[in-house]
Amino acid sequence: MSSSARPLIRPVENADGPGLARLIARVFADYPNAPFVAAEFPELAAPHDHYVGKKRGAFWVVEVDGIVAGSLAVCPTDRAETHELFKVYLAHALRGTGLAQALLSRAVDTARDAGANELRLWTDTRFAAGHRFYEKAGFVRQPVVRFLADATDAWEYCYTKALNAAGVVP
Repeated sequence: MSSSARPLIRPVENADGPGLARLIARVFADYPNAPFVAAEFPELAAPHDHYVGKKRGAFWVVEVDGIVAGSLAVCPTDRAETHELFKVYLAHALRGTGLAQALLSRAVDTARDAGANELRLWTDTRFAAGHRFYEKAGFVRQPVVRFLADATDAWEYCYTKALNAAGVVP
């Protein structure tokens, strides 16, 4: 990624799967015992079809010089008033630039426009930088965790953010 390249936020395409896998693998590499195992991410074979088609959501990527450098998806849940965030990742070089907030703002607007009054996400307990971002953005960690019986043996925190008509915390 060149420092002079201008980041572009655009809708995900199925062809972005390999780039998303590389991005996620780079983020996972920062944490001990967090291996990226492609087989555990079958949705990356066709991310648009999975998140936009099957889950009826929206998914954006940040692209710099043709490289996927960030991502965020938002999808409705089985409760119409709640939408869930997925694939919230940003390359280290782009953190602190406002791009994560821009992606989150799109997700908030999309969820609010669909009638949601709450956003939810699950995040690995080891991803402390992400937790700081979520909390700064108004998410509140809930008193529940879940275990993923996968290659990472991860425990995840649940975070939620209440939305009012303007998409902000009431």
